[in-house]
Amino acid sequence: MRTDSPLVGRDEELRLLGRLTSAAADGRGGALVLRGEPGIGKSALLDHVRRASGFLVVAASGVEFESELPFAGLHQLCLPLLGRAAETPEALRDAFGSTGAPDVFRVGLAVLELIDVAARERPVLCVIDDAHWLDHASAKVLAFVARRIAEEPVAMVFAARDGFDELPGLELGGLPETQARRLLRATLDEQVRDRILAEARGNPLALLELPEESGEPPVASSVPHRIERSFRARFAELPATARTLLVVAAAEPAGDPALVWAAAGELGIDGATAATAEASGLAEFGTRIRFCHPLARSAVLRAADAEQRHAAHRSLAAATDPVADPDRRAWHRGQSGTGPDEEVAAELESAASRAGARGGVAAAAVVLERAAALSLDPVHRTDRTFAAVRARLAAGGVDAATDLLATVDTGGLDERRRAEADLLRGRIAFASGGDGPAFMLRAALRLSEVDPALSREHHLDALEMALVVGRASGVLDAVLNGAAPAPGPPDVLDALVALETRGHLAAGPLLRAAVADDTAIAARPALAAMLAAELWDLDAHADVTGRIVRSGRASGSPMVVRLGLAQTASGAVLAGDFATAASAIAEEEAIADAAGEAPLRYPRLHLAAMRGDHEELARLGTEGDGGGQLAANLHWATALLHNGRADYRAALAAAEEATAPGDLFLAGVALPELVEAASRCGARAAAEAAAGALAERTRAGGAPWGLGVAACARALISDDEDDYREALDHLDASPAAPYRARTRLLYGESLRRRHRGLDAREHLRAAHRELTDLGMTAFADRAAAELRAAGGRITERPAPAADGLTFQERHIARHVATGATSKEVAERLFLSPRTVDAHLRNIFRKLGVTSRRRLRDLPDFRP
Repeated sequence: MRTDSPLVGRDEELRLLGRLTSAAADGRGGALVLRGEPGIGKSALLDHVRRASGFLVVAASGVEFESELPFAGLHQLCLPLLGRAAETPEALRDAFGSTGAPDVFRVGLAVLELIDVAARERPVLCVIDDAHWLDHASAKVLAFVARRIAEEPVAMVFAARDGFDELPGLELGGLPETQARRLLRATLDEQVRDRILAEARGNPLALLELPEESGEPPVASSVPHRIERSFRARFAELPATARTLLVVAAAEPAGDPALVWAAAGELGIDGATAATAEASGLAEFGTRIRFCHPLARSAVLRAADAEQRHAAHRSLAAATDPVADPDRRAWHRGQSGTGPDEEVAAELESAASRAGARGGVAAAAVVLERAAALSLDPVHRTDRTFAAVRARLAAGGVDAATDLLATVDTGGLDERRRAEADLLRGRIAFASGGDGPAFMLRAALRLSEVDPALSREHHLDALEMALVVGRASGVLDAVLNGAAPAPGPPDVLDALVALETRGHLAAGPLLRAAVADDTAIAARPALAAMLAAELWDLDAHADVTGRIVRSGRASGSPMVVRLGLAQTASGAVLAGDFATAASAIAEEEAIADAAGEAPLRYPRLHLAAMRGDHEELARLGTEGDGGGQLAANLHWATALLHNGRADYRAALAAAEEATAPGDLFLAGVALPELVEAASRCGARAAAEAAAGALAERTRAGGAPWGLGVAACARALISDDEDDYREALDHLDASPAAPYRARTRLLYGESLRRRHRGLDAREHLRAAHRELTDLGMTAFADRAAAELRAAGGRITERPAPAADGLTFQERHIARHVATGATSKEVAERLFLSPRTVDAHLRNIFRKLGVTSRRRLRDLPDFRP
């Protein structure tokens, strides 16, 4: 990295930035976040790094008062790149236009595409200053991009006071005293110099600014406050017209000179004033108006009185085109100090609606709060406040949502709005770990008389939320007692009521009707997937999960797609299709990563347990919060793993934990583990009770998997060959390969105990072969031990080629083997095509192949 002059005391930081840009120039991209207090030197380092030779430099800067305009920061960064592309990607047209509903992930991919086009000519350096003030949508997209440039000739450097914790960061501290002294003027009195050194604590901007007030007595305040006070003192010395011009410039966050001068003209200020304002050193008036430091902008706005600020916003609103930029005009009108004004409030509400549709939920929340404050009508004020609370929650601002909801006086509200308040309290409680379902139930009860249909929906809201937090049983009782009858054909709630009150056999037809209803699946995907699983029919479950994924993709809902993929993975685990499971897990993780969220853990738990991966299961079990349904998933997975390892005591304890809460699907699917463990531990009563419950559950669906598992459970208790044969007959007709192989193992073990060595070896050899081919290592090892004990020999089988690949690599290999292009795979995993190609090179190396065609020839990936 070539630079014109070194910075004082930042040698190590410059070396780190040099390594970053050098790696990017070689095609190994990366990102770095410079963090620290105001004035610590973040912007100076950015100015230094942007001089790196050979790079195309694109820049953006967050502005405190622009953080309410979605994609404003991203537009700054992309503007120089748009002219290099053949056409603007559709996702960016939606993001930068006033209409359209951009998908943040697709916007991120579009930005990656723009950068990739530019990087074909020379490496790209993205410099983002004051990133903590970026609008929410821009921050999300840029973090998304920064996590996906490892294989690109791209470097991204952010400067932020905080945030972007998911990216590599460097905390900037104050300069050492010897370096700090170099920044101070030599003409200063030694006593003053020592005082400033003590007060500045190594902050470079403070060292440069505090000497301006060296004649003043010291004030006990923070360094940023002292720096801002210095800027305010400069502002106060200016003539009134120059101060007004600076206030207008500070109130216009984009730094658009045309707009600022048009607004200044509204106030009677001419261009000659700029020279006086610039002489203060606070701002530059050029092709873009820039303040010398973000604290200078803040100082100007805080130094101005309320009427000066209001006048600046009124003039900016008057100068803003209401057709080309209605949202910015509405924002300035909202800040213009008009007092309660229903017209302005309605304009802000419309702007918030557009911002929310374009992905700016955080912006929508702020604008709605202002709209509520300006509302004359109490009903409109309440409705706009509720809308702001919903937007705050959507943006992850739980504390802000709580404070905002507390401003609503519910005493004078009608029942419908009181119910809305309860719903919001429920969502806040759920997000913060409280008893959300209780508030949801209260909302449903409030509506039982005024709107029975909506009351039923909120009962289901409560139940769905309770399923997630693992308290479904108590909520289901309340739902059964409180929900009004369905006005039309039976629905999901009717199926649940029948399941609880009349049992699985009676509820079977209603369960099938519920999971066949596309409307029910779209409205309640989590419940639909669990009801499908209650049928013990893997084909029906695969059909439902496929429809959930398609519904999520069509509606643009990442969470619904993730749920569908996670359920797809779990169903594939039960069917022994570990390649499909791994692929679905990789895609779910990619979407979660794109959203900056943790992936869903339960499908990985299921896969680790079925494969006998003890270390992976232990690692997953200790990650994050283990409450609610995740605990039941972990107990089931643990029981499954221990049965594979023939540790029946541990399996029994885990299976009892898994079945105790009575959760949908999980309590049922853990019953076979409970029967096997209990029968092996001599706990006959527990085994018989579990086998009886399993038989009742599986008869409801009448599917081969369920009937086969129930027959196998009977066989474990009766040790009757007819039961084993019936189980295998059913399972041979089902896709549940792991359960078929396990039944062969159990049958072989039974035959060996009865000293029928020849018959035992036949079944144990088949079980070992099937379990090995599936990749169920714990059960395969158990089958091998039984086969040796029966006098049989083990034929070693090579491990599947895919075992050495990561989930993401398996997903890429699988789709490439079916003919997908790098671009198609990249879009599915939210990566760049260049990154997919890099993964392919790694896949080829691991598998010992040299082309896509050779990859298709491997048994693991053969279409």
